[in-house]
Amino acid sequence: MQQSKNTFLIIAASLSAFAALLHVACIVFGAPLYLFLGAGKQMAYLADAGHWYPTVVTSFIAGVLLVWSLYALSGAGVIRRLPLLRVALCAITAIYLARSVAFLPLMQYFPENSPRFWFWSSSICFVFGLVHLLGTWQVWAKLKK
Repeated sequence: MQQSKNTFLIIAASLSAFAALLHVACIVFGAPLYLFLGAGKQMAYLADAGHWYPTVVTSFIAGVLLVWSLYALSGAGVIRRLPLLRVALCAITAIYLARSVAFLPLMQYFPENSPRFWFWSSSICFVFGLVHLLGTWQVWAKLKK
């Protein structure tokens, strides 16, 4: 009998992968996409000038999101079990949810980011965290092994 896959974690993996793709798109399309997504004029200016900083930071974020996508797929039973799966899914969920509510203190460290950026990124992180939470909760007993 084939084991069923967890839909919420498959959706969570898709969301993280899509977010990673958006970050890669920022690197490819540069300043206009950084501005459109609300990352701030300084980041757009640096990208437009060909500075290394936006590419490195954005690549790092895309890489982390891709790893998170793989962990969600692992928890969903789509790919093999990855190391520290329970810990990773809990950490990913916690980071998404914490990021969704921590925008007020974070705003002071990134004043160039637009209010639109903070609203949408926080809302998106909340949805991503909630989907991860639901999926992780559903497979929790299976993750004990």
